[in-house]
Amino acid sequence: MKQGEATGSGPDGRTERGRRTREKIADAMLSLIDENQAHFPADKVAERAGVSRRLVFHHFADMAELAEVAVNRRLEQLATQIRPLPTEGPRDLRVAALAEQRARILESVTPARLAIMRLENPSPRIQEAVQQMLDFARLRLTQIFATELDPLPEPARTDLLNGLDAVTTWSAWYHWRGSGLSEDQARRAMAATVHTLLAGSAGGAGSSESSESPD
Repeated sequence: MKQGEATGSGPDGRTERGRRTREKIADAMLSLIDENQAHFPADKVAERAGVSRRLVFHHFADMAELAEVAVNRRLEQLATQIRPLPTEGPRDLRVAALAEQRARILESVTPARLAIMRLENPSPRIQEAVQQMLDFARLRLTQIFATELDPLPEPARTDLLNGLDAVTTWSAWYHWRGSGLSEDQARRAMAATVHTLLAGSAGGAGSSESSESPD
């Protein structure tokens, strides 16, 4: 074993310690974001991370950079929670599975999305991450509801997809939660709205499946 490997004092060891410290600081910022705090003083972040204020600014140019790294870290964490959803079978089951997963993820992402809104100029990295999540969510809708969407002519197909997209993303979720609905009520509102949109389409009207919400 080479000198420095055992103690972690070599270049690789210092790099790994630096990476862990950087993640610890970002996670401390995330814990403050999750508490819906509006301001993130360096001293408070340092205390939460168990490091010095100097070390915070050793790893991050300023608090704006730290906030952006922390938010992007949260978006990456949430992306790992996305699981395959049924693309065949009864519509009731597909809608219920979609609403359950979207409700759980959208509730978790709310503090980070609010933090993004407070950033004066979100970095291209964050904007790209958010857009990727939106694009992926829309793509999943085309797969989950291919039975209802694919038979429709344009522009009816795109109109229905736009409606489904609008009621299953964060803006609608935040509206429902902000208007006083509980997580369960908001989830049921999402499922019911999706059912209504599908039932109102030509493909939905012709379906032999029940369009009544299981909730």
